[in-house]
Amino acid sequence: MRLAWRAGYLLASFGIFMVDQVTKAWAVRTLRYTGELTVFHGFLDFAYTENRGIAFGQFQNGGPTGRWFFVGLAAAAAVTVLICFLRTKRDDDRLLGAFALLLAGISGNLVDRIRFGYVIDFILVHAGQYHWPTFNVADASICLGALLLAYDLVVSGRKKHSTAA
Repeated sequence: MRLAWRAGYLLASFGIFMVDQVTKAWAVRTLRYTGELTVFHGFLDFAYTENRGIAFGQFQNGGPTGRWFFVGLAAAAAVTVLICFLRTKRDDDRLLGAFALLLAGISGNLVDRIRFGYVIDFILVHAGQYHWPTFNVADASICLGALLLAYDLVVSGRKKHSTAA
C-alpha cells in the first residue's frame, strides 16, 4: 500500500511532465520560426531555443557523445529520485513533493534529449539588461524541487541539532 499513498504525488508529477511537454510542443509550433513573443514588456518573453548542454546552457558542444552522456546522466538521476521517493516516509509531504517535482522535471528534459538530442527552452525572464537563462517548465520544476529538498535538509538539520542539545 506504500505505492498507493504515493499515487497522488506520482499523478501530480505526471501532470507537470505533461504540461512541460505540451508547452514545449506549443513553443516549437509557435516560436520556432516566428521569433520572440513578448508577454510582459521588460519582464517576460517567450523565445525558442535549443539547449544541447546542461543547466544554463553549459557544455553545448558535446556532439553525439555528449547527448548520450546527458541522457544516461538524466536517466540515472531519475532512477535515483524515484528510489528516494519510494523510500521516503509516507507522512513526509515536503520530501515527497520535492521528489515528485524533481522526477517531473528530469523526465521532461530526458524525453527531449532522447527525442531531439537537445532540450527545448522558451521562457525568458529579464529585468532591464539582466536576462535569466532561457528555461522551460521542467527546469522550473527541478529548481522548485531542489529548493524544497534543500529547505528540508536545513530544517531537519536544525531539528536534529536542537534535539541533540
